[in-house]
Amino acid sequence: MSDRSNSAVDRDIAYHLHPYTNARKNESEGSLIIDRGEGVYVIDSQGNRYLEAMAGLWCTGLGFSEERLVKAASEQLARLPYYHSFAQKTAGPAVDLAEKLVGMTPPQLTKVFFANSGSEANDSAIKMVWYYNNALGRPQKKKIISRVKGYHGVTIAAASLTAMPYVQAGFDLPIANIIHTGAPHHYRFAEDGENEEAFTDRLARELENLILQEGPETIAAFIGEPLQGAGGVIVPPEGYWAKIQAVLKKYDVLLIADEVICGFGRTGRMFGSETFGLEPDIMTCAKQLSSAYVPISAVLISDPIYQAIADSSAKLGSFGHGYTYGAHPVAAAVALETLKIYEERQIVEHVQAMAPRLQDGLRRFQDSPIVGEVRGIGLIAAAELVADKAAKTPFDPPGKVGAYFAARAQAQGVLFRNLGDTIAVCPPMVITEAEIDRLLEGFGTALSETEAWVAAEGLAAVA
Repeated sequence: MSDRSNSAVDRDIAYHLHPYTNARKNESEGSLIIDRGEGVYVIDSQGNRYLEAMAGLWCTGLGFSEERLVKAASEQLARLPYYHSFAQKTAGPAVDLAEKLVGMTPPQLTKVFFANSGSEANDSAIKMVWYYNNALGRPQKKKIISRVKGYHGVTIAAASLTAMPYVQAGFDLPIANIIHTGAPHHYRFAEDGENEEAFTDRLARELENLILQEGPETIAAFIGEPLQGAGGVIVPPEGYWAKIQAVLKKYDVLLIADEVICGFGRTGRMFGSETFGLEPDIMTCAKQLSSAYVPISAVLISDPIYQAIADSSAKLGSFGHGYTYGAHPVAAAVALETLKIYEERQIVEHVQAMAPRLQDGLRRFQDSPIVGEVRGIGLIAAAELVADKAAKTPFDPPGKVGAYFAARAQAQGVLFRNLGDTIAVCPPMVITEAEIDRLLEGFGTALSETEAWVAAEGLAAVA
């Protein structure tokens, strides 16, 4: 070990197993080491500056240098650096944050349970649904319906909900009692000649048929992101959620709204549930809850669910679920300050003001011979790259072209994330018009270079 280089890249290769990474590729190429942040920019260990067009992982809503959040963390660390919420104890910031969240979320949600990540929140939601149905004497009503292209995390149950092969392959997933229905992506999954209304009607029928096939007495809940984020920024057609919710209510199936990406202004409303008309029985949130400065997530539940859980906890002696760091006072204090900033700076209104510049700017690239669809709402969007626009033919192998685009954009000083061959865009919500223009400039240059490379490699006929 003594002859190993002391550079951060070499030490990272030597000691660090990265998530969502080809480990062998990382061994040969190394990783970008990010050293510090300034506003919507991050700076690497060599001093290179990048506009972070993905807000990290869809999460740093206030950018990378908000001093008020640093101060909130520092003051809470000095006052009470840690406490838990087990066995009828808790810390003040957890109480304040729970009250704040109940006051700003849909009115049917009355209690908050804290965790540390979106994955933990969604795992907790599943356990609560199972606990709830056991409490009601319905031990068979346990199956959870998720959707193709849905992303709900990577813990064992959450990864089972996440209906994407790269999350499940090699892990013996999904677990039992997790089933899937179709994704509301008209561009990719509509049948020939099927308009959006007919498409959503068909998805609702398929959901109802799935429930009937499995047995309504076995179906406990349906989980969905208001718009599907990591599955490709899939914006549901108008009327989709109304039709889905009608089916769920018909068969007494709970709705879990996964607001981990959509929550706290991203779609131009405080929650994606408002944007798309969801009325959830359970809501999970994370990421922008603290602008990702410290890990925290939350599960909000309706009063009927709480009452059943409370009754069962009295019968069993305890609600036997929780995390050492759940409701951490430092995380709660930072989250509270984050929510204050969103209100004081009118972040939702700012997203509404900036959204047309981002969305219209990206749609200018729709004429590219390799751009099949540009989609989005608020300050979240995506461009799907295809080999043949007319036939909507994906590139083969998948992900190669998307990765090339992301690399060319990085060379231009803009960090996007390729989801296969879909380029995701989700900048910090504090982004300005000038910074959006810089983002679009980097996107355009990377796209032009990718078009030329695709043509040279013979991957598609590029005019």
